[in-house]
Amino acid sequence: MSSPDRTASWHASPSKPHFVPPPGAVDAHCHVFGPAERFPFSPQAKYHPADAGPEALFALRDHLGFSRNVIVQASCHGTDNSATLDAIARSDGKARGVAVVDPDISGDELAALHAGGMRAVRFNFLKRLVDNAPRDRFLALSRRLPAHWHVVIYFEADILAELRPFIDAIPVPVVIDHLGRPNVSQGPEGADLRALRNLLDSREDIHIKPTCPDRLDAIKAGGGGDPWDAFARAVAPLVADYPDRCLWGTDWPHPNMADEIPDDGHIVDMIPRIAPTAELRQKLLVANPMRLYWPEHA
Repeated sequence: MSSPDRTASWHASPSKPHFVPPPGAVDAHCHVFGPAERFPFSPQAKYHPADAGPEALFALRDHLGFSRNVIVQASCHGTDNSATLDAIARSDGKARGVAVVDPDISGDELAALHAGGMRAVRFNFLKRLVDNAPRDRFLALSRRLPAHWHVVIYFEADILAELRPFIDAIPVPVVIDHLGRPNVSQGPEGADLRALRNLLDSREDIHIKPTCPDRLDAIKAGGGGDPWDAFARAVAPLVADYPDRCLWGTDWPHPNMADEIPDDGHIVDMIPRIAPTAELRQKLLVANPMRLYWPEHA
Protein backbone atom coordinates (compact mmCIF):
# COMPACT_ATOMS: atom_id res chain seq x y z
CA MET A 1 0.00 0.00 0.00
CA SER A 2 1.23 3.48 -0.81
CA SER A 3 2.48 5.78 1.91
CA PRO A 4 -0.13 8.43 2.78
CA ASP A 5 2.40 11.21 2.14
CA ARG A 6 2.78 10.21 -1.52
CA THR A 7 0.29 11.54 -4.03
CA ALA A 8 -1.34 9.73 -6.91
CA SER A 9 -1.00 11.50 -10.25
CA TRP A 10 -3.35 9.40 -12.35
CA HIS A 11 -7.09 9.47 -12.96
CA ALA A 12 -8.91 7.02 -10.69
CA SER A 13 -11.61 6.28 -13.27
CA PRO A 14 -10.45 7.18 -16.79
CA SER A 15 -13.18 7.33 -19.42
CA LYS A 16 -13.40 4.84 -22.26
CA PRO A 17 -12.07 6.69 -25.30
CA HIS A 18 -14.28 7.16 -28.36
CA PHE A 19 -11.26 6.50 -30.58
CA VAL A 20 -10.45 2.81 -31.06
CA PRO A 21 -6.71 2.22 -31.66
CA PRO A 22 -5.74 -0.08 -34.53
CA PRO A 23 -4.83 -3.70 -33.74
CA GLY A 24 -1.35 -3.95 -32.27
CA ALA A 25 -1.25 -0.33 -31.07
CA VAL A 26 1.63 0.56 -28.74
CA ASP A 27 1.55 2.98 -25.81
CA ALA A 28 5.17 3.98 -26.36
CA HIS A 29 5.64 6.22 -23.33
CA CYS A 30 4.49 5.19 -19.86
CA HIS A 31 6.05 4.47 -16.48
CA VAL A 32 5.76 2.38 -13.34
CA PHE A 33 6.32 3.66 -9.80
CA GLY A 34 7.35 1.10 -7.19
CA PRO A 35 5.76 -0.52 -5.37
CA ALA A 36 8.14 1.33 -3.08
CA GLU A 37 8.33 -1.49 -0.54
CA ARG A 38 10.01 -3.64 -3.23
CA PHE A 39 11.59 -0.93 -5.37
CA PRO A 40 12.63 2.07 -3.26
CA PHE A 41 13.04 5.49 -4.78
CA SER A 42 16.46 6.93 -5.50
CA PRO A 43 18.00 9.09 -2.74
CA GLN A 44 18.25 11.81 -5.41
CA ALA A 45 14.56 11.58 -6.40
CA LYS A 46 12.87 14.97 -6.83
CA TYR A 47 9.38 13.52 -6.36
CA HIS A 48 7.93 10.55 -4.48
CA PRO A 49 4.73 9.38 -6.17
CA ALA A 50 2.22 6.86 -4.94
CA ASP A 51 2.69 3.31 -6.16
CA ALA A 52 1.64 2.69 -9.76
CA GLY A 53 2.66 -0.85 -10.58
CA PRO A 54 2.44 -3.09 -13.64
CA GLU A 55 -1.01 -4.48 -12.81
CA ALA A 56 -2.52 -1.00 -12.97
CA LEU A 57 -0.56 -0.14 -16.12
CA PHE A 58 -1.65 -3.26 -17.99
CA ALA A 59 -5.26 -2.84 -16.88
CA LEU A 60 -5.21 0.69 -18.30
CA ARG A 61 -3.61 -0.59 -21.51
CA ASP A 62 -6.52 -2.98 -22.00
CA HIS A 63 -9.13 -0.39 -21.01
CA LEU A 64 -7.79 2.10 -23.57
CA GLY A 65 -7.57 -0.51 -26.32
CA PHE A 66 -3.81 -0.88 -26.70
CA SER A 67 -1.77 -4.05 -27.17
CA ARG A 68 1.75 -3.20 -25.97
CA ASN A 69 3.70 -0.79 -23.76
CA VAL A 70 7.10 0.85 -23.84
CA ILE A 71 7.93 1.56 -20.20
CA VAL A 72 10.30 4.48 -19.66
CA GLN A 73 12.36 4.37 -16.48
CA ALA A 74 11.06 7.09 -14.17
CA SER A 75 13.56 9.59 -12.76
CA CYS A 76 12.33 8.91 -9.22
CA HIS A 77 13.92 5.43 -9.47
CA GLY A 78 17.25 6.81 -10.66
CA THR A 79 19.56 4.29 -12.31
CA ASP A 80 18.06 1.27 -10.53
CA ASN A 81 15.91 -0.17 -13.32
CA SER A 82 14.49 -3.01 -11.20
CA ALA A 83 10.89 -1.75 -11.18
CA THR A 84 10.84 -1.29 -14.96
CA LEU A 85 12.47 -4.68 -15.56
CA ASP A 86 9.96 -6.32 -13.22
CA ALA A 87 7.07 -4.79 -15.16
CA ILE A 88 8.52 -5.96 -18.49
CA ALA A 89 8.95 -9.46 -17.08
CA ARG A 90 5.28 -9.49 -16.04
CA SER A 91 4.02 -8.34 -19.44
CA ASP A 92 4.01 -11.68 -21.29
CA GLY A 93 6.20 -10.15 -23.97
CA LYS A 94 3.95 -7.13 -24.46
CA ALA A 95 6.35 -4.54 -23.01
CA ARG A 96 9.81 -3.22 -23.77
CA GLY A 97 11.71 -0.56 -21.88
CA VAL A 98 13.89 2.54 -21.89
CA ALA A 99 16.59 2.47 -19.21
CA VAL A 100 18.33 5.16 -17.17
CA VAL A 101 21.89 4.15 -16.37
CA ASP A 102 25.15 5.41 -14.96
CA PRO A 103 27.26 6.40 -17.99
CA ASP A 104 30.03 4.12 -16.71
CA ILE A 105 27.80 1.03 -16.83
CA SER A 106 29.67 -2.08 -17.96
CA GLY A 107 29.06 -3.95 -21.17
CA ASP A 108 27.84 -6.98 -19.22
CA GLU A 109 25.30 -4.81 -17.39
CA LEU A 110 24.05 -3.37 -20.67
CA ALA A 111 23.70 -6.90 -22.04
CA ALA A 112 21.64 -7.87 -18.99
CA LEU A 113 19.35 -4.88 -19.56
CA HIS A 114 18.92 -5.95 -23.18
CA ALA A 115 18.03 -9.48 -22.09
CA GLY A 116 15.47 -7.95 -19.72
CA GLY A 117 13.72 -6.10 -22.54
CA MET A 118 15.41 -2.69 -22.59
CA ARG A 119 15.99 -1.21 -26.04
CA ALA A 120 17.13 2.34 -25.33
CA VAL A 121 18.78 4.60 -22.79
CA ARG A 122 17.33 7.93 -21.68
CA PHE A 123 19.27 11.15 -21.10
CA ASN A 124 17.32 13.65 -19.02
CA PHE A 125 18.22 17.35 -19.14
CA LEU A 126 15.38 18.74 -17.02
CA LYS A 127 17.13 20.47 -14.14
CA ARG A 128 14.08 20.18 -11.90
CA LEU A 129 14.34 16.38 -12.20
CA VAL A 130 18.07 15.65 -12.31
CA ASP A 131 21.12 17.23 -10.73
CA ASN A 132 23.75 16.22 -13.27
CA ALA A 133 23.62 15.51 -17.02
CA PRO A 134 27.24 14.93 -18.17
CA ARG A 135 27.11 15.28 -21.94
CA ASP A 136 30.62 13.96 -22.58
CA ARG A 137 29.93 10.78 -20.60
CA PHE A 138 26.50 10.39 -22.19
CA LEU A 139 28.09 10.64 -25.62
CA ALA A 140 30.72 8.04 -24.72
CA LEU A 141 27.96 5.70 -23.55
CA SER A 142 25.97 6.18 -26.75
CA ARG A 143 28.96 4.81 -28.69
CA ARG A 144 28.88 1.45 -26.90
CA LEU A 145 25.19 0.64 -26.64
CA PRO A 146 23.95 -2.81 -27.64
CA ALA A 147 23.04 -3.30 -31.30
CA HIS A 148 19.73 -1.79 -32.39
CA TRP A 149 19.42 0.43 -29.30
CA HIS A 150 18.70 4.14 -29.52
CA VAL A 151 18.93 7.20 -27.29
CA VAL A 152 15.90 8.98 -25.81
CA ILE A 153 16.44 12.63 -24.83
CA TYR A 154 14.23 14.76 -22.58
CA PHE A 155 14.77 18.51 -22.52
CA GLU A 156 12.91 21.80 -22.63
CA ALA A 157 12.74 23.90 -25.79
CA ASP A 158 14.88 26.74 -24.46
CA ILE A 159 18.03 24.58 -24.43
CA LEU A 160 17.63 22.88 -27.82
CA ALA A 161 20.14 25.17 -29.55
CA GLU A 162 22.62 24.53 -26.76
CA LEU A 163 22.11 20.75 -27.11
CA ARG A 164 22.46 20.61 -30.89
CA PRO A 165 26.21 19.73 -30.98
CA PHE A 166 25.59 16.95 -28.47
CA ILE A 167 22.60 15.56 -30.38
CA ASP A 168 24.43 15.85 -33.69
CA ALA A 169 27.26 13.70 -32.33
CA ILE A 170 25.10 10.81 -31.09
CA PRO A 171 25.89 7.86 -33.41
CA VAL A 172 22.61 5.95 -32.98
CA PRO A 173 18.96 6.87 -33.63
CA VAL A 174 17.46 9.50 -31.33
CA VAL A 175 13.94 9.90 -29.91
CA ILE A 176 12.89 13.28 -28.50
CA ASP A 177 10.51 12.97 -25.55
CA HIS A 178 7.37 15.14 -25.60
CA LEU A 179 8.57 17.12 -28.63
CA GLY A 180 11.22 18.81 -26.48
CA ARG A 181 8.44 20.58 -24.55
CA PRO A 182 7.65 23.39 -27.03
CA ASN A 183 5.31 26.27 -26.29
CA VAL A 184 2.36 25.07 -28.38
CA SER A 185 0.54 28.37 -27.91
CA GLN A 186 3.00 29.76 -30.50
CA GLY A 187 1.22 27.64 -33.12
CA PRO A 188 2.73 25.35 -35.77
CA GLU A 189 4.98 28.13 -37.12
CA GLY A 190 6.21 29.21 -33.69
CA ALA A 191 9.91 29.46 -32.87
CA ASP A 192 9.98 26.30 -30.76
CA LEU A 193 8.49 24.05 -33.43
CA ARG A 194 10.58 25.67 -36.18
CA ALA A 195 13.69 24.77 -34.18
CA LEU A 196 12.41 21.22 -33.76
CA ARG A 197 11.77 20.93 -37.49
CA ASN A 198 15.30 22.12 -38.15
CA LEU A 199 16.59 19.34 -35.91
CA LEU A 200 14.43 16.74 -37.66
CA ASP A 201 15.62 17.92 -41.06
CA SER A 202 19.25 17.54 -40.00
CA ARG A 203 19.03 13.74 -39.60
CA GLU A 204 16.63 11.09 -40.87
CA ASP A 205 17.01 8.95 -37.73
CA ILE A 206 15.61 11.47 -35.24
CA HIS A 207 12.13 10.63 -33.95
CA ILE A 208 9.65 12.59 -31.84
CA LYS A 209 6.86 11.83 -29.40
CA PRO A 210 3.85 14.11 -30.03
CA THR A 211 2.68 13.42 -26.51
CA CYS A 212 1.54 15.13 -23.31
CA PRO A 213 -1.14 17.61 -24.36
CA ASP A 214 -1.92 17.82 -20.65
CA ARG A 215 1.58 19.21 -19.99
CA LEU A 216 2.10 21.30 -23.09
CA ASP A 217 -1.38 22.82 -23.36
CA ALA A 218 -2.27 23.09 -19.68
CA ILE A 219 -4.31 25.96 -18.25
CA LYS A 220 -1.45 26.89 -15.93
CA ALA A 221 0.85 27.21 -18.96
CA GLY A 222 -1.42 29.72 -20.63
CA GLY A 223 -3.10 27.31 -23.03
CA GLY A 224 -6.68 26.17 -23.15
CA GLY A 225 -6.45 22.93 -21.21
CA ASP A 226 -8.59 19.90 -22.01
CA PRO A 227 -9.57 19.51 -24.91
CA TRP A 228 -6.11 20.89 -25.68
CA ASP A 229 -6.94 22.74 -28.88
CA ALA A 230 -3.63 24.61 -29.06
CA PHE A 231 -1.75 21.32 -28.89
CA ALA A 232 -3.81 19.84 -31.72
CA ARG A 233 -3.34 22.88 -33.96
CA ALA A 234 0.41 23.03 -33.37
CA VAL A 235 1.21 19.33 -33.53
CA ALA A 236 -0.96 17.90 -36.34
CA PRO A 237 1.17 19.50 -39.10
CA LEU A 238 4.30 18.02 -37.54
CA VAL A 239 2.84 14.50 -37.55
CA ALA A 240 1.71 14.95 -41.15
CA ASP A 241 5.18 16.07 -42.28
CA TYR A 242 7.19 13.42 -40.38
CA PRO A 243 4.84 10.42 -40.37
CA ASP A 244 7.57 7.76 -40.18
CA ARG A 245 9.28 9.37 -37.19
CA CYS A 246 6.49 9.83 -34.65
CA LEU A 247 5.67 7.68 -31.61
CA TRP A 248 2.80 8.16 -29.20
CA GLY A 249 2.24 7.41 -25.52
CA THR A 250 -0.04 8.22 -22.60
CA ASP A 251 2.72 9.27 -20.17
CA TRP A 252 0.74 7.38 -17.52
CA PRO A 253 0.86 7.77 -14.54
CA HIS A 254 1.57 11.43 -15.35
CA PRO A 255 4.51 12.29 -13.07
CA ASN A 256 4.16 15.59 -11.21
CA MET A 257 0.64 16.26 -12.53
CA ALA A 258 -1.22 15.67 -9.26
CA ASP A 259 -2.78 19.17 -9.39
CA GLU A 260 -4.19 18.72 -12.92
CA ILE A 261 -4.65 14.99 -13.41
CA PRO A 262 -5.71 14.26 -17.01
CA ASP A 263 -8.34 11.75 -18.05
CA ASP A 264 -6.48 9.09 -20.05
CA GLY A 265 -9.54 8.48 -22.22
CA HIS A 266 -9.41 12.13 -23.28
CA ILE A 267 -5.69 11.83 -24.01
CA VAL A 268 -6.37 8.88 -26.33
CA ASP A 269 -9.11 10.85 -28.06
CA MET A 270 -6.47 13.40 -29.06
CA ILE A 271 -4.90 10.85 -31.42
CA PRO A 272 -7.25 11.39 -34.40
CA ARG A 273 -6.87 15.14 -33.95
CA ILE A 274 -3.11 14.97 -34.54
CA ALA A 275 -3.20 11.96 -36.92
CA PRO A 276 -6.47 12.30 -38.84
CA THR A 277 -6.01 9.44 -41.34
CA ALA A 278 -5.88 5.69 -40.76
CA GLU A 279 -2.48 5.59 -42.48
CA LEU A 280 -1.00 8.18 -40.11
CA ARG A 281 -2.43 6.41 -37.07
CA GLN A 282 -1.04 3.05 -38.21
CA LYS A 283 2.44 4.56 -38.42
CA LEU A 284 2.16 6.53 -35.18
CA LEU A 285 0.79 3.69 -33.06
CA VAL A 286 2.03 0.48 -34.70
CA ALA A 287 4.66 0.61 -37.43
CA ASN A 288 7.03 3.18 -35.92
CA PRO A 289 7.17 1.87 -32.32
CA MET A 290 7.35 -1.74 -33.51
CA ARG A 291 10.31 -0.90 -35.75
CA LEU A 292 12.20 0.61 -32.80
CA TYR A 293 11.22 -1.72 -29.96
CA TRP A 294 10.18 -5.01 -31.60
CA PRO A 295 12.18 -5.00 -34.86
CA GLU A 296 11.89 -8.78 -35.05
CA HIS A 297 8.12 -8.37 -35.52
CA ALA A 298 8.03 -5.11 -37.48
